[in-house]
Amino acid sequence: MENSFKNKALYHQLVDLLKDQMETSMIPHDKLPSERELTAQYGVSRTTVRLALQELERIGYIYRRHGKGTFVSDIKKNAADLASAYSFTEQMKSLGRNPETRILSFEKIEADKFISEHLNLSLGEAVFKLSRLRIADREPLMCEDTYLPVKFFLSLDDRLLRSKPLYDLFSEEFNQTIRLADEELYASVASSDDAKQLMIPEGAPVLHLARQTYNMKNEIIEFTLSVARADQFHYQIRHIRNS
Repeated sequence: MENSFKNKALYHQLVDLLKDQMETSMIPHDKLPSERELTAQYGVSRTTVRLALQELERIGYIYRRHGKGTFVSDIKKNAADLASAYSFTEQMKSLGRNPETRILSFEKIEADKFISEHLNLSLGEAVFKLSRLRIADREPLMCEDTYLPVKFFLSLDDRLLRSKPLYDLFSEEFNQTIRLADEELYASVASSDDAKQLMIPEGAPVLHLARQTYNMKNEIIEFTLSVARADQFHYQIRHIRNS
């Protein structure tokens, strides 16, 4: 097989072959053959196998468990579509999973330059910072830091936060209706702190998301930074061509 590869890098072709195998004949959490077995099976070098596995992990098709091996992610069947719903709770329920949100901290801070720019506030203006761990079926999936202008949520406290989902609080307690949200996404690797919270190896692939949420007056009422496990989420975007 090694000599048959021509115009495409060896490991890219192996990536395609393994992706096809996982999509057609394997199910989430099936264990992949070892690097030695893949080397023998496909007639390629150990380096080629390692590069292919690194790429598959980067794009979320596989995940590793130290001392146990490499496994197929559930990216195709149970991954959350982050673009289709703002509510983590609703999204997890739609997938038949049991959602849980753990509040790690809640405090009032002064907006620094970075936060003030993303919330369109004056430097030093009062902001609530809410840190949460998102869990489904007892498995940590996402870490979130949410920043809210205090002026829109004056009576927000820990009791309210634990009473219902945040976006329900927006509309039901503070008369803040969401008009739209802008979201940016990029792939990265888990820091030591994120890895500890998400129970994944440091350096494992993750998705970073930054979301700005606007109310009906076109005011920014939320800025959230999220780190999501790449083996549990995929991102879908629909492009519509205007006639």
